[in-house]
Amino acid sequence: MRDDAARQGGIRRLAGRIGLSGRLLLLTVVFVLIAEVLIYVPSVASYRRAWLSDRVAAAQVAALVLDAAPQQRVSDDLARRLLMGVGAQAIALKAGGARRLLNLTPMPPEVGETVDLRGAGWFEGIGGAWRTLTRASPLPLRVIGHGMEGVDFVELVLDPAPLRHAMIAFSGRILAASLVISGITAGLVFLVLQLSIVRPVRRLARNIASFAEDPEDLSRRISPSWRSDEIGAAETALARMETILSGELRQKRRLADLGLSVSKINHELRNLLTTAQLLVDRLEHVADPGVQRVAPRLVATLGRAIRYCEGTLAYGRAAEPPAQRRPTPLRPILRDALDLAGLAPGAAITIADRTPEGLTVDADPDQLSRVLVNLVRNAVQAIGLAGSGDGPPVVAIEAGRTGATVTILVSDNGPGLPERARAHLFEAFQGSGRSGGTGLGLAIAAELVRLNGGTLSLDETRSGARFRIVLTDREA
Repeated sequence: MRDDAARQGGIRRLAGRIGLSGRLLLLTVVFVLIAEVLIYVPSVASYRRAWLSDRVAAAQVAALVLDAAPQQRVSDDLARRLLMGVGAQAIALKAGGARRLLNLTPMPPEVGETVDLRGAGWFEGIGGAWRTLTRASPLPLRVIGHGMEGVDFVELVLDPAPLRHAMIAFSGRILAASLVISGITAGLVFLVLQLSIVRPVRRLARNIASFAEDPEDLSRRISPSWRSDEIGAAETALARMETILSGELRQKRRLADLGLSVSKINHELRNLLTTAQLLVDRLEHVADPGVQRVAPRLVATLGRAIRYCEGTLAYGRAAEPPAQRRPTPLRPILRDALDLAGLAPGAAITIADRTPEGLTVDADPDQLSRVLVNLVRNAVQAIGLAGSGDGPPVVAIEAGRTGATVTILVSDNGPGLPERARAHLFEAFQGSGRSGGTGLGLAIAAELVRLNGGTLSLDETRSGARFRIVLTDREA
């Protein structure tokens, strides 16, 4: 097993050393050689057939000499020269039912192979060529071919060795040509691939490595080339990704710096609010009826502000604390939320509380109050900036229970949310619907609702905006 692992590791190291260019060059050579082999096989079969056809044609010429001789007989010397010219041991032909034979030695009792050129197909020719190349048979070869000028067919017996030597020489020429063609083709393909693929890919790799060293430096962003193919598309996509990533990283760094500053400010603000709460506690002992009426609410508001500061510090360190869910009347939470939303007395915007009396919800009261404050404040600010779309400006809060589920609707008749804000509605610094907004309110509200086991969503409406809070009671 260790030997296999070592072998595979060696192969991987070798592949890494060869690189993309070397592998492309190697693959090009291999594919060219495969193509040459596919060309060579039918070529050598065709060469064998042509070589044998030439011998048959020469045998027919010899037969014409035999026909022109007196009494169709020739001397032994002429017969020897004719047979040597053909390269055959014996020539036989059939014409008009008569069979004539030209030979100096007796016909061999056995032949190694008979090749009939009159009806041989491609596959038969390829098989015969393979047998001729791979087997050096001592037995003669019998060849039959078409005749001409009244000759039915020509038959000759010859030594297969010259044919085999000629085919081997032809194969050598094919091999030499293949190597030259492979070298030239591989060089050209390598050059083209090097310029069109390998070099651009290396440029991409170098840019990625350089960008990874300092992603916030936009000068390291790749400049897409003029190419319109896949590599050009990859360069364009990489440039777009690097631009977006660089911007997001810079934003994250600024947010981290901002978070550190906010934590420091929040820490000091908490101390100031704590001092203010201690001072307000003394107001409870003042006999003035107006002070007695306002002081408890002021103390509660300062207490909630202190808890917000403490929660913000905790959020900067980790995340929102777990929800302390309990059955809570909705009306008091909503009343406090409306106070905290910053609605001045006599404001032109009407707050319509349409929640039923006595409705309870299983949620953390502080967190639910923060959710409602964010939603109501967003609605009020939207109407204040752009006005109402239909009738007097109204922010309506409705609620109802169905079984174990409580649904709270916060709607307004303002201008509604633009498509850009809808696409990233509950993402911090992405989903603000007004200029200068951060989108933190909805992001925090969605997180708080999730902590209480519910969902916050935006309903489709013809005008204005309507947010839906769905909270389900815990199982007993």
